[in-house]
Amino acid sequence: MNPALPKSRPCVQERDKGLGFRIERKSGVKRRLKINGVIMFMVILSIAFFPTIFFRNKRNDFLDQIMEIFGVALILLGQIFRVSGRGYKSEYSKDGHSLIQGGPYAACRNPMYLGILLIGLGVVAMLFKWWVVCIFLLVFIVRYLLLIFKEEKKLKATFPLDYPDYQQRVPRILPSWTLLLQKDISEYLPLKLSWLKKEIGSILAVLLIAVFLESWEDIKNKGIAIYFKEAIVYLAIIILFICVVIYLSRRTASLEKDVSDKS
Repeated sequence: MNPALPKSRPCVQERDKGLGFRIERKSGVKRRLKINGVIMFMVILSIAFFPTIFFRNKRNDFLDQIMEIFGVALILLGQIFRVSGRGYKSEYSKDGHSLIQGGPYAACRNPMYLGILLIGLGVVAMLFKWWVVCIFLLVFIVRYLLLIFKEEKKLKATFPLDYPDYQQRVPRILPSWTLLLQKDISEYLPLKLSWLKKEIGSILAVLLIAVFLESWEDIKNKGIAIYFKEAIVYLAIIILFICVVIYLSRRTASLEKDVSDKS
């Protein structure tokens, strides 16, 4: 009788459990993508049929420009949170068998949802009337906050000792200003170019669509010469965004090297 056989069974069970978790997670991602696709289709359809209801009437040039610049900045900041959260999770979660508490997850428990919130608010600030913020927040609460509550129940069941403590220390979505000011940005927003490459398509799509819609309205009403001034401002913001990305990626690589040298 081979004594090694009984010892191999737990390994098979653990492997099957991990495989089942990955299949469940993939099916959940597909379901979310379908729901998000339906929501986006309904939003685009509503805006296409009733543009005057949703789009902002640009009467105050200075205020409009401030809102547009603020909107672009929010979109890019949201993308950094989203990319950092997704990349950090994929690299350190060990297929969901480890509770992540570092990086962006030290600033808030749901950095990817925070990124989506910032991107949505940025698009609204660039293009739409003030009351659309209320509609967006309502959709966000119904779509994502309920999803967050559901995920928290699963995490409590999976990590009954660690998650309640983590839940007490770290806010759900909005980071603490004290934490943000005390720490270097690279500590809670690590970034790698490999993470960014995976998301570059969605980043460019959101930014270009928002800028195109805003630009088309300006060019139609004021002429292309006026728009060149705004284009220079947008270019400056994008250059600043690239500089922030380079800084974060280099700092992340430096911090990882320091940890590796110490170990």
